[in-house]
Amino acid sequence: MARKTRIEFEDALYHVINRGNQKLNIFQNDADFSQYLTILSAYKERYGFILHAYVLMSNHVHILLETSKVPLSKIMQGINQSYTMYFNRKYGTAGHLFQGRYKAILCDRDRYQLSLVKYIHMNPVRAGIVEAPEEYRWSSHQYYLQQVDKKGIVDTESVLRMFSEDTEAASRLYRSFMGADALIPREDVYCTVEQRILGDEYFVEKVLKKSSVKIKATRGDGEYSLEEIAKAIEGVYGILIGEIRSINKSGRLSRGKTMMSLVANEYGYKGKEIAKFIHKDPVVVTRHLKERAASEKEIEGVVTALKNSKCQ
Repeated sequence: MARKTRIEFEDALYHVINRGNQKLNIFQNDADFSQYLTILSAYKERYGFILHAYVLMSNHVHILLETSKVPLSKIMQGINQSYTMYFNRKYGTAGHLFQGRYKAILCDRDRYQLSLVKYIHMNPVRAGIVEAPEEYRWSSHQYYLQQVDKKGIVDTESVLRMFSEDTEAASRLYRSFMGADALIPREDVYCTVEQRILGDEYFVEKVLKKSSVKIKATRGDGEYSLEEIAKAIEGVYGILIGEIRSINKSGRLSRGKTMMSLVANEYGYKGKEIAKFIHKDPVVVTRHLKERAASEKEIEGVVTALKNSKCQ
């Protein structure tokens, strides 16, 4: 499937997730963490974006930033290339350091900015590295607690003003916010439209007015892989992928195979693609697709399971 076009415009808020290639570490020691922040700070000064939050983990980073006139793609290209060159030169490696394309979720600032800051800062707690976010050195949480930001990298003002105009009071209220109901559920920050927009239908409409990129608020071709669809079938019907692809013709498995064909077709897969995946003749898949009208409720059940899986 073709890559989806980046949605980019001025003053957009993005939650960026960038992982190491093959989930390998991109930071080996404190010097590496520090160098990444130096690069991040340099590009912030060069391109004038606003950095609301970050956390650097051993094999990935989370960044919450707001663009100005320079698009996100140019910002991330510079940061990634600069850090990759540093890493490869230092460790005598070559090639890509980061895993393919970074994930960039365009976010509704009014509804999600606070939740995203908390989610990002709680990452080391979720990973079991520390018990409290202030124990982790490589995140911007410390600067919300009024520690000195020597690199001048984090813009805390807009978030802290949500709590109070008084700086000290805002910092205290922020600390309370971070401690209350400690973890933000993943579904609050990953239940997206087309895996690239975090917001309701009204926010999607606003994005459409600012961007020429086509956005489908419903089911998109290739939004889920055939493996992901089969996994959802497994969750709903208790049928393993291996059973879906087997020659067994029991009633239970037959229904699962039919639903596999119907749901895959909902997401744009052709009969030949589905037939190849489930090891069936395309004629059999065609028969499955004729049952669409009588299976609408079941299809919606599997679609719901798919959407929920993206938020876990």
